[in-house]
Amino acid sequence: MISYRTRLTAADRQEIAEGLARGIGYAEIARRLARPTSTVSREVLRNGGPNRYQPQRAQRATEQRARRHKRPAEPAATGGPDDIATREYLDRLSALITQTGLPRTAAKVMATLYADNAPGLTAADLAQRLQVSPATVSAAVVLLETQGLIRRERNASGRRDRYLIDDDAWVRATLASARQVHLLAEAAHQGIAVFGAATPAGSRLGTMSEFLTFVGHDMVASAERWRQLLGGNEPGGSTDS
Repeated sequence: MISYRTRLTAADRQEIAEGLARGIGYAEIARRLARPTSTVSREVLRNGGPNRYQPQRAQRATEQRARRHKRPAEPAATGGPDDIATREYLDRLSALITQTGLPRTAAKVMATLYADNAPGLTAADLAQRLQVSPATVSAAVVLLETQGLIRRERNASGRRDRYLIDDDAWVRATLASARQVHLLAEAAHQGIAVFGAATPAGSRLGTMSEFLTFVGHDMVASAERWRQLLGGNEPGGSTDS
């Protein structure tokens, strides 16, 4: 079994920078340092990414974090990226979003996008802020896009996609959920013919179909009323909109 050391040193960070400059991958750098690959990838993503990693700056940032953890907490200035109240709020918000059924990283992506004043964030931005791998962010944004909770657009340079949340996000998500509820209601109704309406299974499926049909219609109606209040789309949409 490999015995890993616990903390990166200034010399380790210098070696990471030299490895990145030579185009060496995270796994090989980690092997040379006798560290887990995840330690090296988190270190690089936390400190500017592979193209902007600076070992001296990374070392100073680590020392500053260590000092903050040692001294008692002080009232934080509002609005800054290191604001304690902001971080605590984002933790609470992402935890609540997770309870709706979204995976933890997807929930953190949503909370980060909601709280950021920039006109959208790239996958690299999100990976750096959440200190996760680009592959993890990619999976999260695909899920969120599928559910209509975020949208993708090209940034000004046209070379990268950026992700953002607009005012219509939860309307789109509600309509997407209504479509799923409609499909479940239809499937339950078809089951009645399979098992027979007079059987216990048919009765259960009938009740399920009626309830989900009622809920689905109510979800669409609520989304339409909201759009009318905001001066958006005219009523008359369907679960396929």
